[in-house]
Amino acid sequence: MNILIFAGGAGTRLWPLSRQASPKQFEVLKDDKSTLQMAVDRIEEFGFKNIYVSTNNRYANMVRGQVPEIPAQNVLGEPAKRDLAAAVGLALMRLKKQGVTGTIAMLWADHFMDRPGNFREALHKAEELIEEDSNRFVFLGEQPRFANHNLGWIHLGDTIKSGLHKFKEWKYRPELLDCQEMFESQQWMWNPGYFVFDIDFVLGLYKEHQPKMYIALEDMVNGEKDLDEEYPKLEALSFDNAIVEKVDPSQAVVLKVDLGWSDPGTLYALKEALVNSPEKNFEKGNVVDLESTDCFVVNEEDKKLVSTIGLKGMVVVNTKDALLVCHKDDVPKVKALLKKVEDKGLGKYL
Repeated sequence: MNILIFAGGAGTRLWPLSRQASPKQFEVLKDDKSTLQMAVDRIEEFGFKNIYVSTNNRYANMVRGQVPEIPAQNVLGEPAKRDLAAAVGLALMRLKKQGVTGTIAMLWADHFMDRPGNFREALHKAEELIEEDSNRFVFLGEQPRFANHNLGWIHLGDTIKSGLHKFKEWKYRPELLDCQEMFESQQWMWNPGYFVFDIDFVLGLYKEHQPKMYIALEDMVNGEKDLDEEYPKLEALSFDNAIVEKVDPSQAVVLKVDLGWSDPGTLYALKEALVNSPEKNFEKGNVVDLESTDCFVVNEEDKKLVSTIGLKGMVVVNTKDALLVCHKDDVPKVKALLKKVEDKGLGKYL
């Protein structure tokens, strides 16, 4: 099996911890490692020569510096940000040109996982399923721990065998009441976005459903068109919309997993992933608190003390050049805040 890790996002929702120059997947957030390093550690047994990392060109040296065990040629740089349909297509065509065949596991560089042994076992099972039938996706469905309305969900179909189900449908960020019903039904799983497939199967889907993108990418990879010049012209489409949603449900199965998985996609989600109780605070750096609950407080300045009193559900992040203070319910507005920062000509803080 070859493994393709995507590590090209800018991580704007974790600002100011995550910046354009150093996104969240490269920041040390837990156990003295970045989430990229943790992602590679989890799959080391598959062999470093079989691990590929797709990232933006500006982050390629960061990737090589953080995971030097991966061969330099396995770090695949994208010349521009064009969403995942283009990024996945480019990466798969590059692998194909290098002679890669068979099963590909598509993973992410910015997740936490408490039970990596279960993950490796699931990847081996998924590889067996693709070897049985190369014309399908295997989706990993994480056992939900609560009615999380900030995630995508996978609806389980009929049981094929223990732990393996037919696929019914997706729902992305359902309303909270719907989410509660889905959680209680035990027929829905969290969608961590981990796909396992045969490389030729998915490239065939590009050729069928995204023919213009397929031809353009093929020309770039074969050197008939300039990658740096032409790639930014591609349509920005999500991989789900462009490819996965075009697949007939009969061409997908869901492998149930219990990974202790979490996606720290926002500052408060990061707090939830780092503590074992909603009431607990997460504190890092030179911080002193009195009687606060459910707070995320990070201070990156050693010579400055950040002190808090009686806060409830607050996010406080102090870095060397920016300070963010907001309620946990307003964390999703960070991207809108950054747009305002940019509009004010303060791009140096992004």
